[in-house]
Order: sequence, then C-alpha cells, then structure tokens
Amino acid sequence: MTTLADFSLPLLSGVSQNLADYAGKVVLVVNVASQCGLTPQYAGLEALYRQYQERGLVVLGFPCNQFAGQEPGSSEEIASFCEVNYGVTFPVFARIDVNGDDAHPLYRWLKSSAPGLLGSEAIKWNFTKFLIGRDGQVVERYAPTTEPADIAGDIEKLL
Repeated sequence: MTTLADFSLPLLSGVSQNLADYAGKVVLVVNVASQCGLTPQYAGLEALYRQYQERGLVVLGFPCNQFAGQEPGSSEEIASFCEVNYGVTFPVFARIDVNGDDAHPLYRWLKSSAPGLLGSEAIKWNFTKFLIGRDGQVVERYAPTTEPADIAGDIEKLL
C-alpha cells in the first residue's frame, strides 16, 4: 500500500526531501501559488504550522503554475515571496504539476486516494488541501476555498 513516505521531491533550495522523514506526523499538503486570490491563505497555513508543529503537524507547500499562470517565479523568487510576505517557515518544495500527463506521482496518489466532488480526481485550483494521518494515508481533501483555520478541528483529532 502506498503512503506519503514513498515519495521524494526537491525543496525550493534544490535539496531532495524524502517524505519518509515525516513518517509518524500529521501532514497537510497544499498546492500553493503567489499570485492567486487565495494566496493570503499562506498566513493561515503558517499559523496552523506554528500552532501544531510541536504536537506533530507538518505543512508542505507545493507551488504549481497550472492555474492561470499564478506561480510563474523561480524557486528563489517563490522562497523570497513566502518569507517576506508571510513569514513562511514550513517546507516549500520546487514547483510541480498537479494535473495532466506531467502530474507528479505524489499528486496522482493524493488525487486517487481522495477524489474531489462527484469523484473527480483533478485538482480544481490553487490551495487544494490534503490532510494525511500519522500512518501516511490520506484522511481528507479540502476545497481551495476552505480556510486553513477551518481544518484545525480535523488536525486536532489526528494529533
């Protein structure tokens, strides 16, 4: 059975990060973008991370430029944007595709594990969120418009 631990991706710095390093943690995976109307959710994601990090939560951001070209920057530009504008301290990875033929295998697994509305697997927009339990399995998928604070109760249950 596939789990989060089966994947490895490069961080914005270019260093490869094995997701097995997060085994035993509760993980919130989010496809992010810096030029989206939902971009202010970075603040809420960072707030969740700071609130629950000591109890075992990790937030993982995956920049994606597949939605109206809202994440066009280089890794350096994305890192600077996240730090300067939102004080992001959670791990942010190099830009990936979440849909289509070039979708990263991580997102293929996430989408098949937790289909969206009416069984659709496609990611509809930036800031779609996946909550993963300590066992590495997907527990829930949240719509882009779901505010990070609204997930806190579900996170609490898993912690």
